[in-house]
Amino acid sequence: MSQNTADRRVLASNGVYAAAELLGQVEAEHFVKGELSRVAVPVADLHVDPKAERVDRQLLYGDRFRVLQQSDGYSFGQAERGAYVGYLRSSDLTSWNEPNSKVDAKSTLGFREPDFKSASPMRIPMGASLHVTKHDERFAETDLGLYVPTPHLVRIDQFANDPIEIAQQFLGTPYLWGGNSDLGLDCSGLVQAACLACGIDCPGDSDQQQAELGILLPQEAALQKADLLFWKGHVAWVSDPETILHANAHHMGVVYESLAEAIQRIEAQGDGPITARKRLELPA
Repeated sequence: MSQNTADRRVLASNGVYAAAELLGQVEAEHFVKGELSRVAVPVADLHVDPKAERVDRQLLYGDRFRVLQQSDGYSFGQAERGAYVGYLRSSDLTSWNEPNSKVDAKSTLGFREPDFKSASPMRIPMGASLHVTKHDERFAETDLGLYVPTPHLVRIDQFANDPIEIAQQFLGTPYLWGGNSDLGLDCSGLVQAACLACGIDCPGDSDQQQAELGILLPQEAALQKADLLFWKGHVAWVSDPETILHANAHHMGVVYESLAEAIQRIEAQGDGPITARKRLELPA
């Protein structure tokens, strides 16, 4: 994985421990290969600092996380999702096992036995990855002892082809800064969720997405479904040429909004005009 030494968000170093491949590029006391692990809770908060309350992003059940350091109940490392770097609670992680399935429903449940009447199932969000050991028409059994409804799973290499169909499943989801699940999403979390479901590599924050996703559209180009619009600190899907679909703090949720009204509102609140219009290369 390449490292951007100018961007702390994706630089696998905390000044004490750093990824082995960064030797000679950054200053650190220890350079280590690290150990692969995966998230074992529905949603795990990734912190820039273990003492900080602010959540940079979230990881989902089964997400891969490369641990570079463990101390005082926290693991420092780098996530595969968006290449984000930070601290997770060590108790939220378990040993790595290559996933072979993923959740393609808005969310699903993991039961402790193959019975829909089982008590206290674990809620598992869309995009979570699992290692299924066996399955029948009703349940898929995982290596961690969960039984997940088989109709809610697809192969890990199976992708959707319409990001708007994915994004609209999150309509009504509460707005949450740094959120990456249907428990709470921010603008870039919504874009990332839909892109990853379609097999499109996608970073975690809107400025990274503006820089890395799609091709830049000229101002006179007509907008079409699944184009992306960027403002300073914000991103939205184009649902149709007059409508956007986005997670935003004004409505505190994922909503459809008139493009003309959104442009006027966002500029009036001091965040300026649209900074870029991008078009993705979508899967066939």
